[in-house]
Amino acid sequence: MPPCPAELRTERLVLRRWREEDDGPFAAMNADPEVMRFYPRIRTREESIAEARGHDASFDADGFGLWAVELPGAASFIGYAGLRRVLRPMSFQPPIEIGWRLGRRWWGQGYATEAARAALSDFFARTDHGEVVSFTTRQNLRSQRVMQRLGMRRDEAGSFDHPALPEGHPLRPHVLYRLSRKEFSRVRSDGDLP
Repeated sequence: MPPCPAELRTERLVLRRWREEDDGPFAAMNADPEVMRFYPRIRTREESIAEARGHDASFDADGFGLWAVELPGAASFIGYAGLRRVLRPMSFQPPIEIGWRLGRRWWGQGYATEAARAALSDFFARTDHGEVVSFTTRQNLRSQRVMQRLGMRRDEAGSFDHPALPEGHPLRPHVLYRLSRKEFSRVRSDGDLP
């Protein structure tokens, strides 16, 4: 696999490796109940820092990861987007997930889609993986709309109950979306989806 670039640039964003100065804004984002609405709980500062270090370490271990995202001229950190290896045994393959999380102030402006699209372009260009997945709780329609804008297709048969959540938990039922290399290339050549 070709080496991971130091950063990716889009029309509006920079995707880059994590820095210690991201710890504060990342911890604040993870402590926001609205940002974490579709997660089992908010994160402590210590948990957030450990999560950030893990995200950054995956670039060295796997050659890809969840990039810190900045908005030049406005904010040095607005969230993350990228690819990660799913470590927990799940009911689906492949175990490579495209994901994102942005601070609430940055929602509704297309940043998640823009950042995820750049991460996917880099991932498919540098790896031989043929497909990625994305998943979220059934109630998280905002994230599902990003998946659809990326050209992902919902795998109806792939819906599952998340194994980390107990029976009866309202966030346990999850939907699964898929995107192949070929589908992504077609979306890019046909122009952006609405």
